[in-house]
Amino acid sequence: MSDLPRIECIPNGPLKVQGLTTLRNARGEALPVEPSTFLCRCGGSARKPYCDGTHRRNGFASAKSPERTPERVDHYRGRQVTIHDNRGLCAHAGRCTDGLPATFRHGQEPFIDADADADAVARICEVVASCPSGALSVTVHDAASAPPAAPPRPPGIVVTPGPYAVVGGIAIDQPQGAGASAEHYTLCRCGASKNKPFCDGSHWAVGFKDEPAAGTPA
Repeated sequence: MSDLPRIECIPNGPLKVQGLTTLRNARGEALPVEPSTFLCRCGGSARKPYCDGTHRRNGFASAKSPERTPERVDHYRGRQVTIHDNRGLCAHAGRCTDGLPATFRHGQEPFIDADADADAVARICEVVASCPSGALSVTVHDAASAPPAAPPRPPGIVVTPGPYAVVGGIAIDQPQGAGASAEHYTLCRCGASKNKPFCDGSHWAVGFKDEPAAGTPA
């Protein structure tokens, strides 16, 4: 049996995280945890990131929307790398378009030009690895030219102003979609994602407000 923490998505309710030892806010400050920590995902708790039962009153529904971006992995082959992208998993954090705008082309089709930065394989791999949702991955054609794999990260959750950023291979009881990373992914906090429990960037559209944690976990 794995010693890693586990996440249970309670239907129409919070995230139940068992065995979590590292929960931090966006400033890197440690937040309290319990053997079972209940994290708000309806967007309405007055004790964010912890659940205070507001989901029972605000009509939160945890089902995926049929209007969500479809699950599909697109493959963009270049001379040195092939970049794989599942738009259905994207949390729209902008790490890719900010990091390599010639490769990841905001507002253009096709979205990815795998040859635009073909002389910077290590940088492409670095930017892809920084994708918090796990929507992006990359295959380097010449394995000898691939940069060393990053060391394993300890399991933990960062409470960002948008989603929960999960790292370190924490298991979740929901299928993550084609091409998804098991090491890192993002979970909706605002309650508006069409791809619950995963973030789809809807916190931007609904103007989600992130208040500092107060008190101890529920």
